[in-house]
Amino acid sequence: MHPRKILSRSCLLLILVLVGTGLHAQEMERKKRPKRSSVVLYKERLAAQFDTVKSVKNVIKLNPLLFFRGEIPIYYERALTPHLGIEAGLGFTWRNYLNVSLVGDATDADDYGAGTDLIARPSYHLGIRWYFPDDIEPQGTYAQIEFAHLEYLKDISRKDSSGFFTDVKDLDSRIYNDFRVLIGYQRLSVTSNWLFDVYGGLALRDRHLEIVKETLDLSQGVYNYAIETKDDLTAAFFLGVKVGIGF
Repeated sequence: MHPRKILSRSCLLLILVLVGTGLHAQEMERKKRPKRSSVVLYKERLAAQFDTVKSVKNVIKLNPLLFFRGEIPIYYERALTPHLGIEAGLGFTWRNYLNVSLVGDATDADDYGAGTDLIARPSYHLGIRWYFPDDIEPQGTYAQIEFAHLEYLKDISRKDSSGFFTDVKDLDSRIYNDFRVLIGYQRLSVTSNWLFDVYGGLALRDRHLEIVKETLDLSQGVYNYAIETKDDLTAAFFLGVKVGIGF
């Protein structure tokens, strides 16, 4: 066969292969395109529903278990997008029934006896929450970072040599600033707007402690008082359940 004919047929075959490959690539691209478009459209529809459909976007919650840690807060959560929300809490501190090192508190429980006057102080929480599921309401598995400020104060009356309380008092102070990382699950009721929120996590706790120490000098028969000051960083553990209502 003439070399020119062989060259012409080879070029024609190469052109056909290239055209076929190009058409196949276009077809594959066309098949892929609707999938990406469908994902974009789904997210757009979800965002549109979040903005237009009447749904729960605000939640008021209580955390009854924190009572045992000496705090009584009320939380407000606001959903900003189908995934993002903020949570703020305001409350007050009172008697800490736990005060154990496992949860990052000081290791002595509050004195229940006479001569100790508890001083209520405000507590603050501010957190950012990310929900993993696609939902127009704030529910499902989430991760949260949070800052919290707690302050426990009490006046401790001094005793005289006879063991009776005097009017002289020392201020015992425990101040905690927490940076918390939490994982939880929040779920709205199917039949109402009530919900529960189960969570757990760890915190890096910055502590400033001014602890009143009372000792009895048996040789002199008098009570001595000293204030032990301590500043440190420690870990704190959290596990709890919140209950609330959405609107």
